[in-house]
Amino acid sequence: MLEMTYNHLLVSVQGDMVTVTLNRPEVHNAFNETAIGEITDCFERIGRDDEVRLVVVAGAGKSFCAGGDLNWMKKSVKFTKKQNLEDAKRLSLMLHAVNECPKPVVARVQGNALGGGSGLVAACDIAVAADGAQFGFTEVKLGIVPAAIGPFVVRKIGESHARHHFLLGDRFSAVQARHIGLVHHAVVPEQLDVRVAEVVAGLRTSGPRAMGEAKALIREMVDRPETADKVCVETIARLRVGGEGQEGLHAFLEKRKPRWVK
Repeated sequence: MLEMTYNHLLVSVQGDMVTVTLNRPEVHNAFNETAIGEITDCFERIGRDDEVRLVVVAGAGKSFCAGGDLNWMKKSVKFTKKQNLEDAKRLSLMLHAVNECPKPVVARVQGNALGGGSGLVAACDIAVAADGAQFGFTEVKLGIVPAAIGPFVVRKIGESHARHHFLLGDRFSAVQARHIGLVHHAVVPEQLDVRVAEVVAGLRTSGPRAMGEAKALIREMVDRPETADKVCVETIARLRVGGEGQEGLHAFLEKRKPRWVK
């Protein structure tokens, strides 16, 4: 497994699981250029590492992620349109790296996730939040819009909820976030790690390659519905004769656990 050391991230390895912790608690784990670049690099490397089966994203301190760093925002006020375009592309690239990572990505949301922080949650596959955490797409309060995070958020919560929260720019609870589909579990803080561990345990019983294929298939169905039928039938035909598919089917028929379940 690759060793990864960063300035604004803590990366810890527990067997086949990597925990990526946003580590700027003094600014509520807000994004700046360095943090965005490090998250992108980290997830690209994780995606290429065959020893990694799953990823947990967490935040140090009381917040998960407050979105844009204040100093970063101050700098952006003086950016040209070209500089703003490059800046937005970096954030988009980061979210794509998380969203398209072939490993399942679980967000452990212990505190507030606002703006880009809510976008990061949306880019993860499964989100578990403490019920005191708040979420929000507050960009309109600054006269801008949640553009770079928009595609990931709208896929998660749908057009109707996006219209409501993007236009109001309001903060909402973890329970409401669960209701609209941004998070999947909202629990009391004392149960946060218990629920994350339950999700991780469930993921470990699924075929590692199959989970990556499932993620790719979902993106294909959402992004290119006109070709989805063809891709779906080709995918299942390919996986049934592949090594992991054969192992899983034989394990089921022989009434034993597949080899990937320890």
